[in-house]
Amino acid sequence: MKTDLLEKGAILQRDKETYAIAPHLTAGIVTPDILRNLADVAEKYNAAAIKVTGAQRIALVGLKEEDLDDAWQDLGMDPGAAVGLCVRSIKVCPGTTFCKRGLQDSVAVGSKLDSIYHGMELPNKLKMGVSGCPHSCADSAFKDIGLIGSGKGWMFYVGGKGGARPRIADRIALSISEEKVYDLIEKVIEIYRENASSKERLGDYIDRVGLDEFKEQIDLNSYL
Repeated sequence: MKTDLLEKGAILQRDKETYAIAPHLTAGIVTPDILRNLADVAEKYNAAAIKVTGAQRIALVGLKEEDLDDAWQDLGMDPGAAVGLCVRSIKVCPGTTFCKRGLQDSVAVGSKLDSIYHGMELPNKLKMGVSGCPHSCADSAFKDIGLIGSGKGWMFYVGGKGGARPRIADRIALSISEEKVYDLIEKVIEIYRENASSKERLGDYIDRVGLDEFKEQIDLNSYL
């Protein structure tokens, strides 16, 4: 029986014959040339649908297995980390780059985090959201690591997830400077990578050891 093809970034579809691929788009921002190329590849390989995903990717749905390698080659992209136990595409709102409500530069911060972590292998999938203001258009409170911009810096959230048993993230800081945000995220990922059980999500790990213990493990006070 066919299954997902992780090395090709391909997800088996309901018909058990065709696949979907979701090219990685940093911060969900695309150029006209990228859109044209996506459309050309979709037409060339007879994609059944072009789907905008909740992770700010554009999925080409209904591709044949024998066309996957050629489709990626024509896209000029490596298979995106849309599946597997790794850091997924980072969801980013427009922030101060575009939005009148933005308080922090979510596009710049999210893009930098994406360049550092996208595809990094971990005990389970890890999702990040970077929102430029408390409207939280990147759903940051439901991500493993979430940032929400305020007038004084970044509110920092950990342990959120969706799925069958959703978990609202714990807010562990009200105002972290951009400079310290990167170091704190690195520490959170380090502790998670070294201590979580296989296939244990970050929120489940926090629940297992306790939030206070987790704060001590990441030495939270040194970032405040």
